[in-house]
Amino acid sequence: MHGMGKTHDAIDDALRHFVKKQHVFFVATAPAALDGHVNCSPKGLDTLRVLGPRTVAYLDYTGSGAETIAHLRENGRIVIMLCAFEGPPNIVRFHGRGVVLTPADASFAELLPHFGPQPLGVRSIIRVDVERISDSCGYGVPRLEFREERTQLRLWAERKGEEGLEQYQREKNAVSIDGLPGLV
Repeated sequence: MHGMGKTHDAIDDALRHFVKKQHVFFVATAPAALDGHVNCSPKGLDTLRVLGPRTVAYLDYTGSGAETIAHLRENGRIVIMLCAFEGPPNIVRFHGRGVVLTPADASFAELLPHFGPQPLGVRSIIRVDVERISDSCGYGVPRLEFREERTQLRLWAERKGEEGLEQYQREKNAVSIDGLPGLV
């Protein structure tokens, strides 16, 4: 794509196309405390969007924890990594500063149309102001074939309903595993 181990000034058309083709990406954050737990979460379901030459965002669904939210609210540091499992080998990383936008934020409503119709369970949009854009070879990443998206998250959220999701978030997403504030 762009050669081995290169940094980029912006998310150009080739990178934008690469992002659009990926079915999974990974999000990593960490608390400021040296003894805190680093978190890495896999994401899918066509939730990542390139919004500009140095801005990306993804839909954050209700999950079992709120590590990313807690870490971003504390220090803002984030990296998003995408690996090519199909086609030419490539790894792309977006390092930057993330912001948690909940349905109560005006920016949430402004960004939501970028994602099309969504099922129940979206708890926030994570917007990242990208400070460093890089790619590397990905020669050590296996080739895997995409079969289909899983339906369990959507079905779980539909069974819980809006009230059940709000209750679940209050119980499971209020604090991180290190005790940092999550969804409040």
